[in-house]
Amino acid sequence: MLKVISDAIQYVIDMGASVMLPIVIAIISICIGVKVGKAIRSGLMIGVGFVGLGLIVDMMNAELGPAAAAMSEKFGLSLSVVDIGWPGASPMTWASNIATVAIPVAIAVNIIMLLLKLTKTVNIDIWNIWHMTFTGAIAYAVTGSFWIGILGVVVHAAIAYKLGDLWAPLMADYFELDGLTVPHGTAAYMGPIACVIDAVLDKIPGINKIDITADSLQEKVGVLGEPIVIGGILGTAVGFLAGYGPQEAFPLGVKMSAVMVLMPKIVKCIMEGLMPLSERAKEVLTKKFGNSEFYIGLDPAILLGDPQVVTTGLIFIPLTLVIAVLVPGNKILPFGDLATIGFFIAIAVAVHKGNIFRTIFSGSAIMFMTIWIANKTIPWLTKLAETTGSTDGSNLVAALDQGGCPITYVFTQIFTRDNLAAAGVIAVIYAVCLLFTVRCSRKRAAELKEVEE
Repeated sequence: MLKVISDAIQYVIDMGASVMLPIVIAIISICIGVKVGKAIRSGLMIGVGFVGLGLIVDMMNAELGPAAAAMSEKFGLSLSVVDIGWPGASPMTWASNIATVAIPVAIAVNIIMLLLKLTKTVNIDIWNIWHMTFTGAIAYAVTGSFWIGILGVVVHAAIAYKLGDLWAPLMADYFELDGLTVPHGTAAYMGPIACVIDAVLDKIPGINKIDITADSLQEKVGVLGEPIVIGGILGTAVGFLAGYGPQEAFPLGVKMSAVMVLMPKIVKCIMEGLMPLSERAKEVLTKKFGNSEFYIGLDPAILLGDPQVVTTGLIFIPLTLVIAVLVPGNKILPFGDLATIGFFIAIAVAVHKGNIFRTIFSGSAIMFMTIWIANKTIPWLTKLAETTGSTDGSNLVAALDQGGCPITYVFTQIFTRDNLAAAGVIAVIYAVCLLFTVRCSRKRAAELKEVEE
């Protein structure tokens, strides 16, 4: 029976997020009382949104990937291990032996934490359980212990749901996504770094007055500051930096303009599809738990509709390559995750209230730490790739998304103990940033409560 259930789950997973999520959303919606027709329409609308996101991400990978490779070659970057990105890491994770068990485990952790009132986040994004699964899959591949792998899923899931609680106010205040949150992915777990840097920048005279956003640029330079124009300028600039001639650089600019215009419209499809479930879930939870507040946990893709996120993401394509050169001992050529760098800095943008100037500082720190950790996990990812049949072991494998995750790195190091000094440094830095963020969040919540009273 368990084998049948496991095979069924894997069968749905293999269809990809654009099919898996509509099915899951429709089933959950029906189960909590949304009318069948409305639930099916909502699921399909979400599917349409993810198909659109997939088309844009594929285009960005196809267009920006070669540009990034050409850029690194032009500037003589001798980086031998290519970043396979989340498009390579997620299928590898789902192919691991621990994958089908990880989904019910992560859901169980969420339910237990809700019942014990340890979280307000209700995660309905089953696809992105792959982030939690990755920690378990890596730990299992490296230690050979299935139960250590399961513990990795539990630990990462628990931290992720608490991060969902932490970022929910930002979702409402900055992204205007009231009642929604993003509990997983690079955006969520790297956000605390931005909070510390924001506090530091606040203390620096002169620097603390600089505020550059897409809106402020538009006010100062008119049409040249509109997202469609910014996308065109940045895309063309990337093309010329890659050594392209006008015939290749200008089409790249137009395609990045298309990203700036289409991404927010596609995200709206996802939001429209989620509304019936979100509203009904609030009704059910309010009835069961009284006036308690709950947040619906979703894919960080919903944050890519913000012009500041997309603009900063484009800026970080060449900037990440520069950072890769500056990281001591780095072997990784950023590639697979470059096109979707917005996932790494989306929460940072919200922390800085859309201030692109500040996001460049915090984003640089985030990418530096990500690349540094990803170098340490190269042997682990290569081992996972071997165990899942993704490689024969002749080539080393690296991924910035999840491969550069401090949660995965510190957890696995506890059991392998092959570089405790590095793990200790990362653990201390990350813990300090996380505790500082929690403290600031509580202080802000108390201030808002006083204002309301």
